[in-house]
Amino acid sequence: MTSATAPAAVAISGGSVEIGGRPVLRRIDLTVEIGDFVALMGANGSGKSTLVRALVGLRPLSTGEVRLFGTTLENFHDWQRLGFVPQRATAASGVPVSVHEVVASGRLTHRRLFRPLTRADRAAIDEALEVVGLAHRRRDAVSHLSGGQQQRVLIARALAGDPDLFFLDEPTAGVDLPNQHALAEALGALKERGATVVLVAHELGPLAPLVDRAVVMRDGRVAYDGAPLRDHEAHEPWFADPHTHHHSAPDRRHDHVPHVASPLDPSDRGPR
Repeated sequence: MTSATAPAAVAISGGSVEIGGRPVLRRIDLTVEIGDFVALMGANGSGKSTLVRALVGLRPLSTGEVRLFGTTLENFHDWQRLGFVPQRATAASGVPVSVHEVVASGRLTHRRLFRPLTRADRAAIDEALEVVGLAHRRRDAVSHLSGGQQQRVLIARALAGDPDLFFLDEPTAGVDLPNQHALAEALGALKERGATVVLVAHELGPLAPLVDRAVVMRDGRVAYDGAPLRDHEAHEPWFADPHTHHHSAPDRRHDHVPHVASPLDPSDRGPR
């Protein structure tokens, strides 16, 4: 957590989003402090992915305001401070490219286009590959990697930009358990560095021990904001009522103890 005088990493106040005239987010108020590891949970269609897109400026608000590190979104230009890993993206995108080349693209916010990599660039790329456990695959074509390994490449790309704030949209969706554990190790390394992480997840699985705080979305609203939850708790019927929104843990026992820029992808697949 940060001091009371420092601005939040990201905050949205009164935020609403409409798509095709249909409300998807309904007057969201949410603040993520520097150093938080927040799990944004909820069923498909609850609005959690739309909220992340709104926070990084990929989805315009119909009402409300977003601030990044204390600066309004429209006045924010320090994009190298943000890293974004979109949902179900592929690292290759049909282009024959190596793991190293994809991760190197995360350094574009730190250097001019077509300029050669500097020593600092190479060091950041090497470190990012080590963190996600893919240094030995740096020369391999991304298309030869599994889906889970490609997700780790995208996390390395974001990490190479040395951002302060990470947004990850369903990074474990469709990923096998060994790669989920590898993702958890990579995100654990980020957490140890003090990075701020907003993780969208339907289920946490191996990522659960990293989470400091859970936010559960229901029908475009925040239904819960408080202590970490087990996966099944986030989907229980009592969350369906938006008036259950509060900032303390529910009266339940938990058997776990919470411890604890790459260029933004403009693709959009509709509300989730």
